[in-house]
Amino acid sequence: MTPATSRAERATTYAVLIVFAVIAVFPLLAVASQALGLPHPSAAAFTGAWRKGHFARYLTNSLIVVTAVVVAASVLSILAGYALGTMEFRGATLLFYVFLAGLMVPTEAIVVPLYFDLRSAGLDNTLPGLMLPQIAQSVSFGVFWMRAYFRSAPRSLIEASRIDGASSWTTLWRVLLPVGRPAILTMVVLIAMWTWNEFLLALVIMNSNEDLRTAPLGLSIFQGQHQTEYQMLMAAALIVAAPVVLVYVFLQRHFIAGMLSGAVKE
Repeated sequence: MTPATSRAERATTYAVLIVFAVIAVFPLLAVASQALGLPHPSAAAFTGAWRKGHFARYLTNSLIVVTAVVVAASVLSILAGYALGTMEFRGATLLFYVFLAGLMVPTEAIVVPLYFDLRSAGLDNTLPGLMLPQIAQSVSFGVFWMRAYFRSAPRSLIEASRIDGASSWTTLWRVLLPVGRPAILTMVVLIAMWTWNEFLLALVIMNSNEDLRTAPLGLSIFQGQHQTEYQMLMAAALIVAAPVVLVYVFLQRHFIAGMLSGAVKE
């Protein structure tokens, strides 16, 4: 390949990336400019949306739910993925397919019977009632993700740790997990984003308890109450989206590394 051709291809690649970046970023800039009231910037829309929309309470609820779901799903996924990815035991393949079934069933298909099950257990309109289904959904993906990582981990690491007398528990926490940090952080980011943005379960389960609404549900209610106040609606949308954006910005390097490291390669 000649230098001229290489430079031409590089220039074309950058041009395509810039075009798609503009397409992706422009709507966000438009929302931000309208929320700030440019060309005369003001934070009045944000303060008004924060106060009228009760987003302090709703963001706190979402943070509690996301933290519980991410911690529980990550621990369970790591343990199950390690067992299914490195150990041989009877029924392992069947058990893995059971976990995969959780990825294939859409939430819309089970939300009604799920609600009645939770109501019969006294868990409707409660944060635990919202957390448990999302933990189950996240574990389905997490086991698939972590099993693939553990299956692709170098066998030499596992064999060396066993030769040194390390137990399975020590091999997991002191050998494999430090090496697999990008894959684990990618899983954490994905679960956190999905949990934060979950709307249907929150709408159905939190049907009468206003104090326990999550941020996306609160934003939907706020939108219905202030349909014509566009500046405040844009500000509210940015308030709800900001935590997810910040998490991705701070962890994007690990997220991309996890996506590119072959974490889902069998």
